[in-house]
Amino acid sequence: MTRGLSYELHKLTARLDRVADGLLAREQGISYARFIALFAVGETNGSQRDLAKWLGQTEPSTSRMVAVLADEGLLEVTRFQGTGNRRRLRLTDSGAQLVERCGRVLEGRFEELIRRSGIPYESYQLHTQQLLRELDPEQNRDIGAEAIA
Repeated sequence: MTRGLSYELHKLTARLDRVADGLLAREQGISYARFIALFAVGETNGSQRDLAKWLGQTEPSTSRMVAVLADEGLLEVTRFQGTGNRRRLRLTDSGAQLVERCGRVLEGRFEELIRRSGIPYESYQLHTQQLLRELDPEQNRDIGAEAIA
């Protein structure tokens, strides 16, 4: 049976995530899941709710991750004034530096993988960016036929 591209992309993503997890654990002492959470905070500069949405996680799950990262001195958590329990997240200097280091490690290894595979890096990046642009309007909905048509 021939597998379709969607299957191959899921398989590739899962393998890249596992490799990234091992690499970051060995070289930076952080899990890939925690790195992604920190990276997302840097991308959203918003609330804990924004982070949960970006990660595709429940708010309680995200709250536990935020508490761990804050305890490690990587995140600063403050309450929005007048909004009850809503929390604003910001990377600490240590958190920002860790995201930068991890990003360099991952990008360097990914560039090396692309080069070894014989795929032109710029072409791969361009196609990936095009796919992401196509999916951006669909972030808040299930992917329908129109998103992948």
